Amino acid sequence: MATKSKELSIEDKLWKTADALRGSMDASEYRNVVLGLIFLKYVSDSFETRYAELMQTDYPEDAEDPDMYLSENIFWVPREARWSLIQQSAKTPQIGEIIDNAMDSVEKNNDSLRGVLSKNYSSPDLDKTRLGEVVDLISDIKLVNQQANQADVLGRVYEYFLNQFASSEGKKGGEFYTPRSIVRTLVEMIEPYKGRIYDPCCGSGGMFVQSDKFVQEHQGRIGDLSVYGEESNPTTWKLAKMNLAIRGIDNNLGPHQGDTFANDLHKGERFDYILANPPFNVKRWGGDKLKEDARWKYGVPPEGNANYAWIEHIISKLAPDGKAGFVLANGALSTSSKDEYAIRKAILEDDKIDAIVSLPPQMFYSTQIPVSLWFIDMNKESAGERSRKGETLFIDARNLGEMVDRTHRAFKTEDIKKIADTYHAYRSTNDQEYQDVAGFCKVATLEEIAKNDYVLTPGRYVGLAEQEDDGEPYEVKMKRLTSELKEQFEESNKLQVQIKDVLKELGYEI
Repeated sequence: MATKSKELSIEDKLWKTADALRGSMDASEYRNVVLGLIFLKYVSDSFETRYAELMQTDYPEDAEDPDMYLSENIFWVPREARWSLIQQSAKTPQIGEIIDNAMDSVEKNNDSLRGVLSKNYSSPDLDKTRLGEVVDLISDIKLVNQQANQADVLGRVYEYFLNQFASSEGKKGGEFYTPRSIVRTLVEMIEPYKGRIYDPCCGSGGMFVQSDKFVQEHQGRIGDLSVYGEESNPTTWKLAKMNLAIRGIDNNLGPHQGDTFANDLHKGERFDYILANPPFNVKRWGGDKLKEDARWKYGVPPEGNANYAWIEHIISKLAPDGKAGFVLANGALSTSSKDEYAIRKAILEDDKIDAIVSLPPQMFYSTQIPVSLWFIDMNKESAGERSRKGETLFIDARNLGEMVDRTHRAFKTEDIKKIADTYHAYRSTNDQEYQDVAGFCKVATLEEIAKNDYVLTPGRYVGLAEQEDDGEPYEVKMKRLTSELKEQFEESNKLQVQIKDVLKELGYEI
């Protein structure tokens, strides 16, 4: 979660824009209104900056050539969509209509934004006076910084907003936002450097953004990572498209929203990496219509819970050397329902589960349900790695992280490093690198897991942390503790006598 600092002054100020609209619409509506306006201001600022640069060259006529912008990954913004016109119209009754026209014009001139931008600002349900106040607030903030990575400035604003909206919307917020520290943990563990990456329930695109950052931070080439995804909620799909567009991340999220189970928009495709945070414990997912689906290699998932359908879908989408990391409710680790038990057993016997990490409580805005991270590896005998045939790593991370506010917890950088380093050591060819740590991590064989009835709860395998020896001899310690206990008993007896005396004075003798 973002903390207060000078760096976040832009975010803090922009958050006021949401408050300005709060009274006239529900959270999900003003989220889309505000984020749409911030996006429009950003593309306009980026355009104006590039326009000014071109006007200073020997060929100022290039300033009216759309190709001179698209080649720099800058959106072409027609005159009627530029923020200066919107700002001038902020106090007029026509402000909603002018914004809608601007959004429509930007879409028509930029193929990657077709069908993505919100165009309901002229709606009678939207208070035009408050909308004008939001425009004024945004007008005062320059979203393009010559000294900074422009996409990162707005990207940071988007991430902050999605975080804040998720917090304020509570349960519904979790549908489009996965807490950053969880995403970073997944990314740092499976290390998506190069290839095709997929998220079957991509929300606002956070998995892709963090993967993109990972590649940048490790001196990789962004073009080496191809992004694919699907999202069932049309509004959230648009958020994802905008979130990726501002960062210049090419993507294939399908031509529209889609139900991954009923309408797989990437049917027949295989991916090198999959990152996902499927909705937990979905009861009505259409399983009754998919009994014969080819994705159910390990058994038909039950109609009453989609958790195992997500697991099998993800495995079915992986390339022969593919890796996946995803979030699931803890119930999936140990469910004993006939269908789910059989699927879990079959997946384990097929040697696809590489690691399980149990997370602390209160990590999500949307639910207090305890969750874990699952890691799938389609080839545990890959070249350059230690053979992990018949093994699964269990990590109990429930004691890591810190409270970032009264109700939410997040991993610190060192927590993520500890988890990721443990996983990488387990995969390393250097046998001296990994060691079981009581209470934290343990490599278990399939035989051990079978003896535990194929339950995957990390706490069952890692045991209890070893207690540090304080150096006090046992006989001395017992003498000290019994002496302290005697004193406490004596004090307790005195208090009981005093309480009886008080009650007796009040006429209530015991």
